[in-house]
Amino acid sequence: MIKRNVFILIIFLGFLFFPPLSQGLQEELTLEQCVDLALKQNPLILSSLEQYQASLARVNQAKALAQPSLDYDNDMQPKFFNLKGTAETYVGFSQSLEFPGKRVTRGKIAAKESQEILQDIDLLKLDIIFLVKEAFYDLLLAKEKLQYAEQDQLLAQDFLQKAELKYSAGDVAKVEALRAQVEASKTANEVKVAQNEVRLATARLNFLLAKKKYDLLEIQGTLKRPKSSIDLNTLIQRALARRPELKRLNLSLEKEGLQKKQATMGYFPDFDLSLSKHWLEGEGNFWDFALSVPIPLFFWQPIKGEIAEAQANIASLNREAEHLKNAITLEVEEAHMNAVTAQNQITLFEDEIITQAEEVYNMFLFSYQEGEIGSIELIDARRTLLEARKSYADALYNHGIALAALEKSIGQTFEGESL
Repeated sequence: MIKRNVFILIIFLGFLFFPPLSQGLQEELTLEQCVDLALKQNPLILSSLEQYQASLARVNQAKALAQPSLDYDNDMQPKFFNLKGTAETYVGFSQSLEFPGKRVTRGKIAAKESQEILQDIDLLKLDIIFLVKEAFYDLLLAKEKLQYAEQDQLLAQDFLQKAELKYSAGDVAKVEALRAQVEASKTANEVKVAQNEVRLATARLNFLLAKKKYDLLEIQGTLKRPKSSIDLNTLIQRALARRPELKRLNLSLEKEGLQKKQATMGYFPDFDLSLSKHWLEGEGNFWDFALSVPIPLFFWQPIKGEIAEAQANIASLNREAEHLKNAITLEVEEAHMNAVTAQNQITLFEDEIITQAEEVYNMFLFSYQEGEIGSIELIDARRTLLEARKSYADALYNHGIALAALEKSIGQTFEGESL
């Protein structure tokens, strides 16, 4: 029993001081998880949501009724402030009322302004999503180029060993070994540069995720080849139907229409109602009712100006909408063209360039080992292969960025579709 208790105590202390290994592992985030995290934690989005809540409060303010007034009138006092000796007293309340429809219209205007803020938030989200995807692809590309740099360093080290063995055996001149040493130094420096690029790309992505810039961050994903295509006209129609800027312009047009309606209703006067109980000494108690309506003699000029202002704003917004539609169409076409160009480059690399560069390098490596060529030819072949692989990664990266830009230009993700 004592041995059993000691064994349990040892296990407990082991869990206490040596937590499971999985707790120390950094979670790998997918692109979708990074986007979701940014949308939840980005300070600009959180600030915009607070502004939206403030706009909702302004809707309630716009629809509020004027506060009623409690009225007390004490007339015909025999002495100053002699309330008991008064001969006439009024007690009642009064209420200012707007012409029917004014308050409702004002509330609708405030609601449109609130909806405009929502569209601004959607536009901000599109920008954040694009920036997160760009930073995510930057990190993927930096890591892939780091792998290429490390592979190149291993090849250079192997080449250096072979050159030193050949020099020791007297098969090559000393200059061959020196060239190999220079190449090994170059590849070591390129690894350091690539490591720094990974560090900077991680900092950029952490910034967008509202994390500390140099926190550990592991991501899961690859630069993928596109599988299908989407018709350009379909993309343009989606953009014109979904872009938040166009939706916001439509809301602004509706708001200006309401502003014009509100200005027109200014021709209709507001009025005041009052009801009071009237005590008259020696005569009895009476009820008094009063209706007060202003005479519209001088207010027609500013109202006329408000109507003209609303009409000018409507005309301006219509022209702005026309310009924005043209700009969005051009943006979609450019993003689509960039994606198609990157896709064609990817096909060219996969079908020809990468395969040819690998064949040339393997052939030169064999020839060098057989003593048929010198180190310069082999170094050039290795550089060509490395540049081909980097360019292929760049093409995949460019396609991912172009696709992200295309999604931003149409105001939605493709939900499984790819171009």
